[in-house]
Amino acid sequence: MRALFARLPTLARTLSRVDLGVRETPVERWEVDGTTLLAKRDDVSAPGLGGNKVRALELLLSGVGRSHTLLTVGPTGSTHALSVAHYGAQLGAVTDVITWPQESHVVAGATAARLAGLARVVAARSPVEAYLRAAARRLRGDVRWIPAGGSTPLGALGHASAALELIEQLRRDGLPVPRTIVAPLGSGGTVAGLLVGLSLANVPTRLVGVRVVPRIIGNRRHVLRLARRAHALLGRLAGVELPALQESLLDIDQAAYGGAYGRETSEARRAAELLRASGGPQLDGTYSAKAFGRALTEARRATDGEVLFWLTFDGRWLGASDEPPRAPRPSR
Repeated sequence: MRALFARLPTLARTLSRVDLGVRETPVERWEVDGTTLLAKRDDVSAPGLGGNKVRALELLLSGVGRSHTLLTVGPTGSTHALSVAHYGAQLGAVTDVITWPQESHVVAGATAARLAGLARVVAARSPVEAYLRAAARRLRGDVRWIPAGGSTPLGALGHASAALELIEQLRRDGLPVPRTIVAPLGSGGTVAGLLVGLSLANVPTRLVGVRVVPRIIGNRRHVLRLARRAHALLGRLAGVELPALQESLLDIDQAAYGGAYGRETSEARRAAELLRASGGPQLDGTYSAKAFGRALTEARRATDGEVLFWLTFDGRWLGASDEPPRAPRPSR
């Protein structure tokens, strides 16, 4: 949250957070299949378990301790649920997760297996049943509710800070601000927060959210509603009038979904394979591979450094080797 606190110092008195070890993540220049693009490595956002979710959880888990039980929902391979359980355990809390079936692949299966070792998992037959069970449990008042994906106005502020962090890094390193940022669009918190942060930084960067969930969730209206609420919350907490939200920057890619949550596509699989062949990190078939496919397409049409891919998935724990992932070969 350093970048957001630096931009709005009064937040240090009004915005409560817990330190989960989030650190500035690097910006790298990648060359993949003869194409150059930038990457924001939010996969390494924290030492134990990185990815985008931990940025929101630093705000959503504030005040959590050994007396708490956390409750969340998600599909069987939910990286959000895994992050809640991982950091909940780190804070001494117990996590209950209600899941529903999804199309599985290697990463989703590995995530579900790891989640089962960290949380008390209850299976529901559908998202509707999962939310009904969660609502009944919340009525008892003995749990701390963490919404799916951490996608709340408060959680989105973690990603607003990440956008400011990016702009600060680029200017510090003498790199141009990209014309386009590409990120996966699931429950919407990351993309909404990035939109708020880009608006605060007053940069004309186009933000492409690559939809990986059903259209009823991953749509422009939903993202803008969440971004507006996050923007308004930030203004209230900071006690200042903020620059207007630049809604025209947002674009939604509807083509990469694949017809079902978690369903891998041949285009995304090919993009992930090209990245690995270039020495890059492993992507997951649900989110990051689909977004990277769109980023690579954008970069092939652009000139050097005009496109940035926002890597939200931490795959470091998946490999048998402890060797950290290498960056793709830099362009010359």
